[in-house]
Amino acid sequence: MTGSIIAAAVSMGVLGVLFAYGLYWASKKFAIETDERVEAVMRMLPGANCGACGYAGCAAMAEALVQGKVLPNACGPNGPAGAAKIAEYLNIGSGDARQMVAQVACRGNELDPRVDYIGINDCRAAHLVVAGPKACVYGCIGLGTCVEACRFDALTQDELGVPIVDAEKCTGCGACADVCPRGVIKMVPVGDTFFVRCNSTIDVRTKRTLCKTGCIGCRICERTCEYDAVHVTDGLARIDPDKCTGCGECAAKCPTKCIEPQGSVYEVRSAG
Repeated sequence: MTGSIIAAAVSMGVLGVLFAYGLYWASKKFAIETDERVEAVMRMLPGANCGACGYAGCAAMAEALVQGKVLPNACGPNGPAGAAKIAEYLNIGSGDARQMVAQVACRGNELDPRVDYIGINDCRAAHLVVAGPKACVYGCIGLGTCVEACRFDALTQDELGVPIVDAEKCTGCGACADVCPRGVIKMVPVGDTFFVRCNSTIDVRTKRTLCKTGCIGCRICERTCEYDAVHVTDGLARIDPDKCTGCGECAAKCPTKCIEPQGSVYEVRSAG
């Protein structure tokens, strides 16, 4: 009886050793080689996993960077300084790493809604139902889908539902712009320039009946600008940020005051 127990114990011990060796061999045979640079680059990324770069998250982005599939400027939230740091570490070019910021091309519409919307509290859903409830079918719907999409707490809403951008918190990831069904949120380079807070290309006569704060396409701004930075197309003023010097002459002459400095909408309105 004792001999049988000892034999069984020895057999189990031998099998344990064989299994352990088998697992050790398999771990060596099928091990996936990892590049230690991936972990280092991951620590240089913001870790938001926002997906703005086009990859599933920062880990996938780090692998793509190490493999040379993408340049560091693909990560907007990391900014120019972060891109330069990664570029220096990997000894590659950083690309055109311009810091972007969200700007809202709408100041809201105080007129009564065209229809009463009863449905999912989402701008995209409301946009599919008779183009949303607001009188202007180009402006902000105001249900806060962009606010929910922002992972950096950079957006709030004013009394009309229009998003307010906190320029200090905005990383330029573009998530808010991606979910806006109207294209009201624009991503523009950070700078001391001006922005047209209107998105409507409807004919001017109709626009005046629907909104009191939008661009009326009068071209005063275009004629005023000495730097050829402002042009009116489709009844809407558009500012080239690369040419704009931030002099503010266009904003001073705008009859509806829809041209405002970059920065928080709240700060601009409070100043006025």
